[in-house]
Parts: sequence; structure tokens; C-alpha cells
Amino acid sequence: MTQTKHDFIVIEGPIGVGKTTLAKRLAESFGSDLLLEEADDNPFLDRFYRDPKSVALQTQLFFLFQRAQQMQDLKQADMFQPVRVADFILEKDRLFAELTLDDEEFKLYEQVYSHLTLDAPRPDLVIYLQAPVDVLLRRVNKRGRNYEQGINGEYLSKLNEGYTRFFYDYNASPLLIVNAAEIDFADNEDDYQLLLDHITRISSGRHYFNPTPIAL
Repeated sequence: MTQTKHDFIVIEGPIGVGKTTLAKRLAESFGSDLLLEEADDNPFLDRFYRDPKSVALQTQLFFLFQRAQQMQDLKQADMFQPVRVADFILEKDRLFAELTLDDEEFKLYEQVYSHLTLDAPRPDLVIYLQAPVDVLLRRVNKRGRNYEQGINGEYLSKLNEGYTRFFYDYNASPLLIVNAAEIDFADNEDDYQLLLDHITRISSGRHYFNPTPIAL
């Protein structure tokens, strides 16, 4: 089992970038609890990707309530568990809401959000995975989830831009920004071990991990 100084690690990034894959591998390496987004449970998601405006608010509020409950459960769980790994940060919910809701819907969302997120646990390491739109589309298509077939490049481009803005001045936790376009966490053990070693050495501040094909 790999040792780490971090008690709560969060993996973030746009759809298709590899958040869940990396979270599962890290949880296995650290022998930790694993907290995953449960997108399949959202009954509005399939309709959202086919016709976003029709159910945008319902989709977003379902995710908000779901993620807030997961954070509350985490906060109340056994604090003697040495490490926890999640594939989402609660603040990302607002990022998606800004992209999908109109002005009046967003005002309502903000009111709800402010009452649900006041005491969410703070991660002590956030890993932000980046990849260009063509890579994200390829990975989304490869995994073949039915409700994701309506995702297009324009939506992913806006999502990438939203994440870039969010993390540009993010300083609530130590941050590792990873170029995930070329790295393969699932099937390439050298790739994974290289990143794992980098993660275990971080204690504070902002860091970058940008492997090249030659280095790998």
C-alpha cells in the first residue's frame, strides 16, 4: 500500500478526461474509501443531453442535492479512515450550472446552493486533469454510455473553458494540474506510477505535471 500525507484527495476535470479511472486507481493504491459521482442515477440526464433547455434546472438541482448529500455523508463518516478519494469537488456543480441555466434559473440555483454547501469538507489535494476537446470526445464515444451520445464538441469546449477559469485562481487547496491528453492511467502502469510518485511528494501550493511521449 502506498503512503500519502493527504487525507482527502479530489480528482476534477471535464467529461471524459479520466477522473473516475484515476480516482479508482488512487483509492486502490492508498487503500482508501472511494467517493464517486453517480451520474447514472440522475433521471433527467438523458433528456438534458438531447434537449438541454427543457430540463436544465431539474438536472442541475438533482446533481446538487446528490453531491451535497455525499459530502455530508463523508463529513459524518469514520474520521479514522486514513485517506479518502473522490472524483468530484462540490464547487464544480456551480460551474456546470453557469453553463446550462438561464439567468432566472441560475438565481434560484444560487439560493439553493448557498444553503447546502456552507460546511462541505475541504480537500487537502485537488488534481485537475486537462485534455483537448478532440481527446475528450474520443474517450466519451469509446466508453459508449447511452445518455452521453448527445454530447458535442461545442459543449465540451465551453466546459473546458469553464474549468480553466475556475482553476485559474483556485487556492482553497493544494492543486496539481495534469496534462492528461497523452497519459494512460488505466492500462499503462509506467504512466500511472509516474503520476503517483508526483502526487505523494506534493504538500502545498500549485504544481504542474506535463509528461511528454518521450518521457513516458
